[in-house]
Amino acid sequence: MKIKTVFKFIIVISLSMPSALWAQKGTPEIAHSFFIAGPQFTGIIGESGDIVWDSKKTGARDGYVLKNGHVLICWSDEVREYNKNKEIIFSYKKSEPSMELGTALRLPNGNTMITESGTKPRIVEVDRKGKVIKSIALQPETDNIHMQTRMARKLKNGNYLVPHLLAFAVKEYQPDGTIVNTFSTDFEAFGGRKAETWPFTAIRSKNGNTLVTLTHGNSVVELDSQGNIIWEINNALYDENPLVDPCGAQRLPNGNTVIASYGAQEGIKIFEVDQDKNIVWTYNGYRAHHFQILTTNGKPIKGKPLK
Repeated sequence: MKIKTVFKFIIVISLSMPSALWAQKGTPEIAHSFFIAGPQFTGIIGESGDIVWDSKKTGARDGYVLKNGHVLICWSDEVREYNKNKEIIFSYKKSEPSMELGTALRLPNGNTMITESGTKPRIVEVDRKGKVIKSIALQPETDNIHMQTRMARKLKNGNYLVPHLLAFAVKEYQPDGTIVNTFSTDFEAFGGRKAETWPFTAIRSKNGNTLVTLTHGNSVVELDSQGNIIWEINNALYDENPLVDPCGAQRLPNGNTVIASYGAQEGIKIFEVDQDKNIVWTYNGYRAHHFQILTTNGKPIKGKPLK
């Protein structure tokens, strides 16, 4: 049985791109503003669908709005922090030509965590001047620099949660680089490794479960502490086939899950499902590699959604 899509209103704005209808669509109580890190646009979209802030640089991989209103963005070659005046007040550039930066996260102590893919893949923590304070070696099981890792996050216990695409694994590292847990994503029920269920974003919830997007597998799963699937969505549930290379994801405080379909060239680019897997909100504008929902109906999202 197909899961229903719950829509009752639509907000549309005109754009310069021909034959494009860029909109938010959802139930009457849902309208979001959000940050997008993507190949066409990197900035903030308002609840009415308008561009609120534009970095003027496309192709971002990760980023979010800090509590002080600054914006932290990761491109493959550089991480930048912009203040409210759009001035660059922090920058960290890759140290080797072949290297790719994959994600950036501002830590409570003010340092910034960044992933570096390359001949010696690692996580670094850098201070406000861009000096490397800590380095953690990663084990992605591949020399393919572009496919080594993506959305790594630091956990409250001080460990690091790191998705490794071609290893078909989400690994948890201690600060000394020791791997203490591994969740495999080459699920036999999904077709094994032929299904290319590469993990991209991994989010650890307060209950200890882990939400993982599975890119070319066009699925999103929630795993328990043993790595068992306890919740999942895939295109078999919907008429719209909204999952097209899902990359970024966010679990909202109300339990809903928002997902970016990075591979979608048309139609739905970001969508939200409730806990019963009903689609309750969609956005069909710019493609998103990653994103951050900022407000709902004018109210800021509580908590720390990207950690």
